[in-house]
Parts: sequence; C-alpha cells; structure tokens
Amino acid sequence: MKFGSRAAEESIGCYLAHSIKHNGLSFSKGHQLTAEDVNQLIAAGFADVTVAQVEDTDLHEDEAAALLANHACGDAVSASTPFTGRANLYATHSGVLQVDADKVTEANLIDPAITFACLPPFTEVREGRMLATAKIIPLAVDQKLAKEAAEKISAAISVAAYSPKSVAVISTTLPHLKETTITKSLRVLQERLDIAESTISADLRVPHDEAALINVLNTEQVRDADLVVVFGASAVVDQGDVIPAAIQAAGGELIHFGMPVDPGNLLVLGDLNGTPVIGAPGCARSPQENGFDWVLQRLLADISVTRRDIMSMGVGGLLKEIHSRPQRETILFLKTQIKPFAAVCCLRRVILLAWDSTTSCWL
Repeated sequence: MKFGSRAAEESIGCYLAHSIKHNGLSFSKGHQLTAEDVNQLIAAGFADVTVAQVEDTDLHEDEAAALLANHACGDAVSASTPFTGRANLYATHSGVLQVDADKVTEANLIDPAITFACLPPFTEVREGRMLATAKIIPLAVDQKLAKEAAEKISAAISVAAYSPKSVAVISTTLPHLKETTITKSLRVLQERLDIAESTISADLRVPHDEAALINVLNTEQVRDADLVVVFGASAVVDQGDVIPAAIQAAGGELIHFGMPVDPGNLLVLGDLNGTPVIGAPGCARSPQENGFDWVLQRLLADISVTRRDIMSMGVGGLLKEIHSRPQRETILFLKTQIKPFAAVCCLRRVILLAWDSTTSCWL
C-alpha cells in the first residue's frame, strides 16, 4: 500500500486517508474516489489529497478484517459483516468463552497493522454477546501477512455452550441453621442454573454428619443427577472435614479443597462415579459473584475442572474487598483519634456489619 499526499487529479481509485467535509462535500475516511469525486474536489479547491493506493499484493481493510474474524470463529461463534476495517465476533449460544490465548498473541505479532482483541477466557457469555473484534489499522494490509495471521488464529475463539443438567442439592443441617437460609440458597442456586436451562432435581436435607452425608450420596436421586451441590451447615476447614470426607467414603474422589478466589475460598470439588460434586462455600448462598460461579459455569458447559484449573483462578480471583474485619489503618485511627470506649463500640459495629445473618456467613 502506498500512502501519502497526491495530486487530486491523480487520486482516482485511491482511498481517502481522512474524511473531508467542505463546502457541501462529504467524503468519509476510506472512501474510494471516483472520477466524479475527484472533479468535485478540484472544483472545491483541493489541489491535492492524502490517500492510500491499494496495490495488487494488498487486501482492503474490510477484506482483511473479514478474513481474520472468520478464521478465528470456533464453535458457537459467528462474525459480523466488516465495516471500516473492523469485524466483530458474537456468541450464537449462551455458555463459557474459550480462548486459545497463544493463537491470539501469535496473530497479533504478525504485523502492527493487524489487531485482534477478545474477552478474557472463561467469561460467562449470553447468546448475542460480542466476544472479540478484528481490526485492521491502515486502509489496507499485505495479503500475505493477513493470510498468515488468519492461519495463526484459526478457531481461537469458541463458546462451550451450556447443556441442561439435573442437579441434586444436599443441604446439611445444624440447630442454628434457619429453614429460610436453606430456602434462599435453593432459590439463588436455581437462578444460577436458569441460564443453562438446568433444574434442581432433588432437594435433600440431612444432619451435618459424615455418616448421614455418605448415606444420601449413595441414594438413587443423587446417583441419577448430572451434578451434585452440597450446602454445608458449617464451613469446611480441612480435607478431613464432613463434606470432603463423605465424598471419599462414598466411593468418590476429592479433586480439590480450597481455591484462590475471594469470596469462595472454602469450595470443595469432588467426583462421584463420573458425577461432579461441589461442596459450596458459604458465599454461594448469596447471588453475588464468587468462586462457586466460576466452577459451576464450567461444569454446566461440560468443561472439566481440575486442581490446576482451580489454582490458576487466583489471577483475577480477588472479586471484592474483604470486609470480615476492620483494616489495620482503621484500627490505628480508632485507637489514636477516638476515646477507648467509643473505639470499642465502633469496632463492634464494624464487625456486626460484616456478618450476613441471612446466609450465616461472613461477607
């Protein structure tokens, strides 16, 4: 592509580098000039114009953007019609975004004129959401470079579509746990399942006891489910605690306990004869996003979750500021600026505000 200033009378067939609005003339950037356009420019006093001349070895920006975008489309992804050197990718089904990051990076390294941007991997997406955009910066690009980038990015963007699942929910109970808390937990979980057209197929209640949990894990209702979620009446504090121990004693495998996502640290993930079992952290009783969502979404999209997958969630895993206790700076301020009695009362108020009585867990 040749780019620069050219005499107006020699610019027929070239593409305008900048838009022109002058004395009734209106030409947009990238407009290909015709003989009539050039006559109008000369009549308006333009002796020369800044243009790009596309050579035989070049691809126009729209063609190059379309080539890149169409090659990047994997499962459940489609590309839009290119415009001004840009073509977007959209989800054709709801699900979890999958990105081959290496392919995207390799394509972007081909030439500065060729760019491709997308959402982070494993983003939960709805049908019709924009996932990525291919943008060609100049008005044309060498076709060999465009083809090379297209080959590098082949099928790099896909959506693992949700499929309907039957979910067995086990709630363990203790005297302090209110019935309203269990009811809310089930409602919130069903709201999470709605996007995948999945349903709670069993609502089972047992005492917070290893033997009781083992028995219910071996029932037909649980064995027939596609996914099992256990809401514990008490937080899991060790791999030998009730929920992880029961999963293993029932013949299952403990994949992982704990996750570097906050909120969501105390999640348990197991497998029972091929059926995933999630020991939900206390924050899963709340509709606010937490680590439980990230694991649940992948399983609803039939994406396997390994120990390494969970531990890699730490990057970007701080979802909100932790309010379970006052920060050191707050304590120092209270000690130095407020009378001792008032400081104690204020600290007590901060702690109370951090406790969610509905979900019986720290926020």
